[in-house]
Amino acid sequence: MVSAPTDTREPRALLVRGFRALSEGNLNEAATCCKIALGRDPKLAPAHLLVGLIGLESGDRRAALAAFSAVTRLQPQQAAAWAHLARLLAEGGQVNRADVALRNAMQRENNDIPDVLDVIGHALSLLGEYAEAESWFRRASQAQPDNPAYRVNLANNLIYLGKNDAAREELDAALRLGPGSAQAHWLLAGLERARDRSHIDEVRPLLERRPLPLRGQAFAWYAIGKELEDLEAWDEAFDAFTQGAKARRATLDYDEAQEAATFASLAEHYTAEWLSGCAPGLEDDSPVFIVGQPRSGTTLVERIVTAHSAVHSAGELQQFGNGVRRLTQYDGEARFSPQLFEGALALDPAALGRDYLQRTARLRGDLPRFVDKLPYNYLFLPHILAAFPRAKIIHLVRDPRDVCFSVFKQLFADAYPHSYDLGEMARHFVRYHQLMQTWRERFPGRFLDVHYEEVVADVDAGARCIIDYLELPWEDACRDFHLQSAAVSTASAVQVRQPAHTRSVARWRRYERQMAPAIDILDAAGVLPQD
Repeated sequence: MVSAPTDTREPRALLVRGFRALSEGNLNEAATCCKIALGRDPKLAPAHLLVGLIGLESGDRRAALAAFSAVTRLQPQQAAAWAHLARLLAEGGQVNRADVALRNAMQRENNDIPDVLDVIGHALSLLGEYAEAESWFRRASQAQPDNPAYRVNLANNLIYLGKNDAAREELDAALRLGPGSAQAHWLLAGLERARDRSHIDEVRPLLERRPLPLRGQAFAWYAIGKELEDLEAWDEAFDAFTQGAKARRATLDYDEAQEAATFASLAEHYTAEWLSGCAPGLEDDSPVFIVGQPRSGTTLVERIVTAHSAVHSAGELQQFGNGVRRLTQYDGEARFSPQLFEGALALDPAALGRDYLQRTARLRGDLPRFVDKLPYNYLFLPHILAAFPRAKIIHLVRDPRDVCFSVFKQLFADAYPHSYDLGEMARHFVRYHQLMQTWRERFPGRFLDVHYEEVVADVDAGARCIIDYLELPWEDACRDFHLQSAAVSTASAVQVRQPAHTRSVARWRRYERQMAPAIDILDAAGVLPQD
C-alpha cells in the first residue's frame, strides 16, 4: 500500500498524485490513489477516468470499459471518456454502441484536446472511416506538433490511405522529436526495401537500452525482421519475427475455442436452403469482393482488377461486417462469434445491402464497379450472396505454407490474433480451408477461385481470366497493373509497385525447419497441395 499524502482527506489531491503517477508509468501507485479517492467519493468522475486510463495501460479492457462508461453517466459532457469508450467498443466490434459513443465525443465542446482528437481518429479508423480519421489525427498533430505519438498515428493512417510520401515526412519528424519510437521505426521499415543494416543498427538499441513495453518490443522486432529478410539473412529474420510474435501474442486475448465454435456455427446454419429461403437482395452489381487469407495475393488481384477503367479501388472496407453487427443489434464482446452469425440468420438482405452502399458511398468512387478487398469477408460470404446476388466474389488460393509464413512475419493491427503462434495460425488456416470448401459445395459457381501461383506465373492469362469473370472488356492496363498511380493501402504496398514475379512462390522453403510445427498441422489436416 502506498502511503497517502498528508492532505488525503481531499480526494482531488489524491487524483493529482494519481494522474502524475500514471504519467510516470507507476500504475500501482496510480491505482492506489484511485481506490482511496473512490472510497471517499464513489461518484468522482475524474477518478473513474483515471481507472479507465490505468486499464488501458495495463491491458485490462473490461475494467477500462466499465470505468469510461461510469464517467459518461456521471459527467456526460466529458469528451475524453466518450472517445475512449468509442475506441474500445470499436475494437470489440460493438459498432452500434461505438457509433453512439463516437457521436457523443464529437459533439462535446471539450473534444479539441489533442489526446481526445487522437482517440477519435483511432475509433474512426477502427470503424473503417479512414478518410474521416485523417482529419482528426491531423488536428491532434497540429494542436501539439512536438508530440511524436500524434505524428506516428497520423503517419499510420496516411499509409493506409496510400499517402506514403506524406507519411514518411511525418515519421521523419516523429523520429527527430522522439528517436525511441519503435512504431515509427517499424512503419518506416515497411515503406521501402532495406539496402544495408544501418536502420537495423538504429533500432536494436531500443531493445537493449531499456526494457520496452511488449507493444514496443513487437514493433522493434518486426522492423528488424523485415529488414533482415530484405537483406536475405533468413535465419536471423525468422528469429526476429519469432521474438516479435511472442511479444505481440502476450498482449492479445485470443480465444481459439470461440473461433472454432464460430466456424462450426457458420457451417451448421448457412446452407443452400438458407440462401434460397432469403428475401430478395439488391440487383446491384457494382461491388466486387476479393476474399481469402491475408497475404494470399488479394492486393495483387485488386491491382489487376482496378487497373481497369471501369473499376475503382475502395480498399479494405469494414462496412459489410459492421452492417451485419448494426442490423442485428449485436453487442457481444467478440468481433466474431456464434451469437453474431446465429443472430444474423434472419437479416433482411436488401436492408443489409442498402446499409453497405450507404456507408461506402464516399469510398467507392464514381466508376461503375468498385473493389472491397477485406480478406476475412469470406466469413460473410453467404450474406454477400444474399444481399448482392449479382456481385462478383474472387477468392484467393495460395500454398498454405507460404500464406502461414507471410502472415507470421507481418505485424497486424487487430484483425488476425491467431497469427503470432505457429500452431494457432495453422489450426486457423485449417478451419478457413474447410469453411471455404463448405461454401464451394453449397454455393457452386457463385465465386471464382484464383490461384496466386498461376497468376504470377502467367499474368496475362490470369488477368484475362479474372476480367472475363467480371464480364468486363479486356484492357491491356490490367496486365500492366504495376504502372498504376493509384494508392495502395495494405501490407503489400511496396511489392505491388513492381511487375508480378514468382520470388514469393515457395518462399516458405527458406524457413522449412522453423515452420515445421505449422507444416505438420497442415499436413495432418490434408490441406497441403501435392508437390
